[in-house]
Amino acid sequence: MAATLDFRTHVDQSCRYSEEFVNIYYDCMDKKRRNLTRLYLDKATLVWNGNTVSGLDALGEFFEALPSNLATQGQMTLLVVTGGMVKFEGNKQRFFNQNFLLTAQASPNNDQPVWKIASDRFRFQDWNS
Repeated sequence: MAATLDFRTHVDQSCRYSEEFVNIYYDCMDKKRRNLTRLYLDKATLVWNGNTVSGLDALGEFFEALPSNLATQGQMTLLVVTGGMVKFEGNKQRFFNQNFLLTAQASPNNDQPVWKIASDRFRFQDWNS
């Protein structure tokens, strides 16, 4: 029983820390990009759409050069990360991962939001044996 409580405590803390981090990160991204590099280690590496940026100076230049983010326009968003195996007809079974960025849209009856996909990334995960 003590191990279960300890695990739950760690999960709760992890969720709280993750939410705090995400709030800080995206607040900086939206309003204070020059401060984003404070969240990275000195030799951190960012891979953005397949392009690698390393080191605080390069990261700072990269963030300052990005245009404003209007993809979700301040709406509540969720990132859903999935993975598994899939077999499309006529093809072999393959591992995959997929990320969805969902954004909340007002529903007609205003009691629960309707979630719509703002971004979808699907990738096969092939490993050489």
